[in-house]
Amino acid sequence: MRASGVERGSIHAALKKAMTTFPATVMLLGSGELGKEVAIAAQRLGCRVIACDRYAGAPAMQVADLAEVLPMTEPEALLEVVRRHRPSVVIPEIEALAVNALAELEDEGITVIPTARATAVTMNRDRIRDLASAELELRTARFAYASSAEDLHNAAEPLGWPVVVKPVMSSSGKGQSVVKSAEDLDQAWEAAMANARGTSNQVIVEEFLHFDQEITLLTIRQRDGSTLFCPPIGHEQANGDYQCSWQPAQLSEEQLHKAQTMARTVTDNLGGAGLFGVEFFLCGDEVIFSELSPRPHDTGLVTLISQNLSEFELHLRAVLGLPIPTIRCATAAASRVILADRHGSRVSFSGLESALSEPDTQVLLFGKEEARPGRRMGVALACGDHRADAQAKADRSAAAVTLQIEA
Repeated sequence: MRASGVERGSIHAALKKAMTTFPATVMLLGSGELGKEVAIAAQRLGCRVIACDRYAGAPAMQVADLAEVLPMTEPEALLEVVRRHRPSVVIPEIEALAVNALAELEDEGITVIPTARATAVTMNRDRIRDLASAELELRTARFAYASSAEDLHNAAEPLGWPVVVKPVMSSSGKGQSVVKSAEDLDQAWEAAMANARGTSNQVIVEEFLHFDQEITLLTIRQRDGSTLFCPPIGHEQANGDYQCSWQPAQLSEEQLHKAQTMARTVTDNLGGAGLFGVEFFLCGDEVIFSELSPRPHDTGLVTLISQNLSEFELHLRAVLGLPIPTIRCATAAASRVILADRHGSRVSFSGLESALSEPDTQVLLFGKEEARPGRRMGVALACGDHRADAQAKADRSAAAVTLQIEA
């Protein structure tokens, strides 16, 4: 449901009012590695940070002023913690939230970033895809929805093989499958259901695009309604989850213009202030909308080394109504994730001496206390003379880090 003119007007008026006194109190709903960097950026501006999540010891909690553990999908629990602290801004950092509670809080005058509606629309792939495709008429992959394994068989066949099957709601790319024939659809359904978050039992199935490049366009909406863009970020995924990224990605002027136009169209519709991660596929001259997150994006971790202002600093400046005079980017920068390969509850690292011996590199270890196969435990970042140079440095640095995982 679209916000009414009155609702949008009141939200816009509230957002245009920049915070003139600090410290502000920032509440994070979700406290993973991206939330941790948001917390650090907020604290550099003198803000008080309250980190909330469903489990204790989450990465952002390790640096926050205060931590709250609560069931994030239960409305009464979410309402209670926000009303008790009355933060200056509430910043959702995950999809699995009681979004109806956010709308109620917004009605009480609490600022939700970017807006409660934007959070609700983007928490499930079906709502943001319907908005982009049907309402805004952006080019997307052909798709259908299915609510059972039988529905999935009926929906997939007309799209042609292979197809991509995803839960309508999941964390990062968990539960995604590339399915090459009808025989594998039941397994894809089970994988989607096993990794789905929330209460939905629906999947989205879409045509497999033979794309040349996949990019993220970090899009910043400021409180005055103006929009800024970071240089595009290229990235590679495996099993639906980001593995490496580089900036700037090489696009033609026409491709960049199309991507920026689509990103501005959808973020203007969602409204509010803050940074959005807008994903696209590049197929020849075509630019195809993929997904959107109304918050800093995992592929944008590279901006911690590539830009004068990281995506986390840009997010906070936009949220708090602070100016962004310019965004500068290095000639070439890249990232490579550091992954766990097995389950365990005690994690330690070695090899940092070797990893950091590479010039122009950084290593971030996220402080996650539990490991599981494929879980992102850290990231290596590097600058170079060109993309291949930066990526090789990041790859070598990440490979030098060894995880010791105890059961």
